[in-house]
Amino acid sequence: MRKGNDYILSLRPWSWSTFVVALLAVALAAAMQKIFASFGLQLYFAGFVPAILIAGLLGGAPAGAFATIITVPIVWWMFMPPYFDFSWPTAADYDRLSTFLLSSALLVCFSQLYREALVILRK
Repeated sequence: MRKGNDYILSLRPWSWSTFVVALLAVALAAAMQKIFASFGLQLYFAGFVPAILIAGLLGGAPAGAFATIITVPIVWWMFMPPYFDFSWPTAADYDRLSTFLLSSALLVCFSQLYREALVILRK
């Protein structure tokens, strides 16, 4: 097997470093989302999907789930109107949230399966 993707398995699931990587990925996604919002784009969760994929690939399912869990309050507080306030979500917000949670769960599962396939191919 090629050695080009060995960095994916370098972090151990449930270690502090995987959760720090997930937190940094979400922080970078929040900064990018803030830049997109300054241009008037209302893509609430779209900027966070790559961060969850990266966290899931590098840190496994625990890091991907952690990134998903911390993304929801960040988007709810910073990017959904009224901004910087936890107000009751509307029906459209519930739809966005449920779509995001479903797609994030699929991303985390697929990234975990990819990590397990790399371990099998490495043997």
